[in-house]
Amino acid sequence: MTLGPVMVDLQGPELLPEERDLLRHPAVGGVIIFSRNYESPQQMRALAQQLHDLRQPPLLLAVDQEGGRVQRFRDGFVRLPPCGVFGTIYRQDRHRALQLAELGGWLMASEVLSAGIDLSFAPVLDLDQGISAVIGDRAFHRQPEAVTELALSWHRGMHAAGMATTGKHYPGHGGVIADSHQALPTDERSLADLEQADLIPFERLIHNNLNAVMVAHILYPDVDEQPAGFSRRWLTDILRNQLGFQGVIFSDDLSMGGAEWAGDYPQRARLALEAGCDMVLVCNQPAAAIEVVESLENYRDPAASLRLIRMHGASFPEREELLASRQWQLAVAAVEASESERWLDMDLE
Repeated sequence: MTLGPVMVDLQGPELLPEERDLLRHPAVGGVIIFSRNYESPQQMRALAQQLHDLRQPPLLLAVDQEGGRVQRFRDGFVRLPPCGVFGTIYRQDRHRALQLAELGGWLMASEVLSAGIDLSFAPVLDLDQGISAVIGDRAFHRQPEAVTELALSWHRGMHAAGMATTGKHYPGHGGVIADSHQALPTDERSLADLEQADLIPFERLIHNNLNAVMVAHILYPDVDEQPAGFSRRWLTDILRNQLGFQGVIFSDDLSMGGAEWAGDYPQRARLALEAGCDMVLVCNQPAAAIEVVESLENYRDPAASLRLIRMHGASFPEREELLASRQWQLAVAAVEASESERWLDMDLE
C-alpha cells in the first residue's frame, strides 16, 4: 500500500473504530493532530504509535506547532514564542537572533518528534507587512531578507533534530487583509512585485533543501484567475518549473472559507490535486473527509507517494532522554529567555 493523497483528522484523544477503518482506506495518507487530540506527551506518543502501526508505509502524522498563537501541544511542552520575537531580536542583534531561531527550530522539532509525530508545518515564510491579522507575529519579520535568514536558521534546527520542513503559506499570505479561514482573500500585486518580496524566502529555502510547502487559499488575479491552491500556474509552472521545487506540495485545509471557490469537497480535492498538490487536508469536517476519500478511491500518483514517504521523521527520541539532555536544557533556557511578552491563543480546532 502507498500513501494516499488525503490528510484527515481525528475527533478526540483516542482512535475510534470508524476512524481506524477510514485511515486504512488507500486514499488516506496522513493525519493532522489538533489540541483536542492531545492530553499529555505520553498519551500522544501512544496514539501516534497506534496510527503508525495501522499500515505500511506508516501514515504521515503532522501538527501545527509554530509557537506563539499556534501551538497545539501546550501542557508538558515548552511554550514557544511567536516567530515575531526572533524578528524583534534580529533588529537589535542579528547574530543572536539567528542562533536563537536555530535553537527554536531544533527544540520544537525534537519535542514534536518525541511525541511520535513526524512533522510540524513550519517554518512560516510569510512577511509581516502589517496587513494580515491572521499572520501578524506568526511571521518572523516584514523584510524578505530577514525572514529568509531567520527561517533558514529555524529550518537548520528542524533538520538537525531529524524533521522535514514545510514552508508556508506559498506564495505569501502577508499582503492581504482577509483571513483565508473565513473568505477568499485577493492580492492585486503582479508576479514581478511578488518576486521582489513574498517569493524571496520560498526561493531561497528551496535552494537550501526545503522539503515541502503549504499553499495559501489566496487569489492573485494578475497572475492567474484561479486561487493559488487550485492553480496549475502557481504550483506547476512557477513552483515546480520556475523555482525548481522537488518536494511535497500540501494544500491548506479544504474546509477553509478560502477553498469554497472550488465547489464541493470532492471538487476542491480534485482541483487541488490536478493543479499539482501531492496531499490535500480536510479538517474538522468528518463527513466531508469521507466524501473526499471515497471520491479518490482509484486515484494514484506514485511520485507524490514517494515524496510523502520522505517526510517521515528520521527518529522518535524517547522523551525522558530528550529532557535529560544538556542540549535540550540549554535550548529551553535560551528560547524562554527570548520571550517576555504574552501572546493571544489561536487554537483553531
